[in-house]
Amino acid sequence: MTRAPLGDHDRPGYLAELTGVRSGKRSFYPAYVTSIERLEGVIHALDRISRTLVRTVEEQDSLLRATVRTAAEHVDAEYALFAVADSVLPEAEPRCTIIGPGGRQLSTVDPMPGYVRACLTRVLAGALDFDDPGSEPGRHLRVPVALEREVVGGLLLWAPRGREIDATDEAVLRILASQSVVALHNSSLHRRSERAQQELLAARQREVLDSERNRIARELHDSVTQSVLSAGMQIELCRADATGEAAERLGVAKDLTRGAVDQLRSVIHALSHDREHAHHGLPELLERLTSVHLPTELAVELRIGGKPVDLPAGAEHSLFRICGEALFNSAVHGHARRALIRLTYRPDQVVLAVSDDGCGEPEVLRRVLRVAGGQDLDGAHRGLANMDARARELGGTFSVRRSRIGGVKIVVGVPLDG
Repeated sequence: MTRAPLGDHDRPGYLAELTGVRSGKRSFYPAYVTSIERLEGVIHALDRISRTLVRTVEEQDSLLRATVRTAAEHVDAEYALFAVADSVLPEAEPRCTIIGPGGRQLSTVDPMPGYVRACLTRVLAGALDFDDPGSEPGRHLRVPVALEREVVGGLLLWAPRGREIDATDEAVLRILASQSVVALHNSSLHRRSERAQQELLAARQREVLDSERNRIARELHDSVTQSVLSAGMQIELCRADATGEAAERLGVAKDLTRGAVDQLRSVIHALSHDREHAHHGLPELLERLTSVHLPTELAVELRIGGKPVDLPAGAEHSLFRICGEALFNSAVHGHARRALIRLTYRPDQVVLAVSDDGCGEPEVLRRVLRVAGGQDLDGAHRGLANMDARARELGGTFSVRRSRIGGVKIVVGVPLDG
């Protein structure tokens, strides 16, 4: 073995220049070159692994693709797959990645050899025997993927015949598989942590909203409700000394204050019990409305038609308020004893109808709506105009009809998006 002088350009290969080593044996140098080339391949693969693993938080799919492609290129594999069992890492997606000839990524429904599909199925089921050398064509390598000393998946490669896979290659592939599943696990933990933080933030927001609702409920009870009750008592005292038309008007005023107190009490109840009775949509809101919103003299029935769908919060709130106002009018102005709420879900719209058996006249109410623009309506009609405005804000329709049970029927149609 002799030391080659630097600058001697007729010696073979760049490795001699790098090491300054030659051998007098003809077999030494080719083996040496092969060994160094393998070492360079290992270093290149490890470099690619390190650059792959830094993307685990945001790109799980990209991580798995890069993992399997790096492994396939390292051993010139015709087919390669990386998969974790369905029973582990529930947040990890996708569950597997498959690389075919030419580095083409395959999906689970793409054509592939039966032995590849069979191994994939067994890995996902957690039933693959990694000690079985397999009988597939070419050089078949099975690398188990372990997490906390438990095999959770595998990296499988099918190299062409004649491609030698030595212990160094296997070590690289084991490092690649192990680090990838650890990174995948860390990514799953990161996503789980993000969800926990979101749930904690939502809980804090609900706590703040509950506190504010309770504060508003107390204010309404201790100030506004008491003031309205006091006003009603003063009206009753004046009514005792009044006669004729004045007494009649004072009677109407007393009824209005009583209705206002009932509405305030229903609002206070809703604010105080919102957390305990969390609703899941408009049907439940209306169900609650029938039991807490109105004087006991009005019997209210709710009927739901069609398959309920989620509505925007603003639309649910507006329909809820329209229904509440319609029931209030039925009880206070229409002197109804019975009311029926129908909420119907159609393919293109949601229809809310409130019918009563009171003394209201649909034609009179329609005439009031036609001339309502910009006018100062009294309390009996201001609510009607407000219902119409809410329906129009939702891009819907509002109409007043004769009810089949004898009184007024309020109908609101709201279009569904998409």
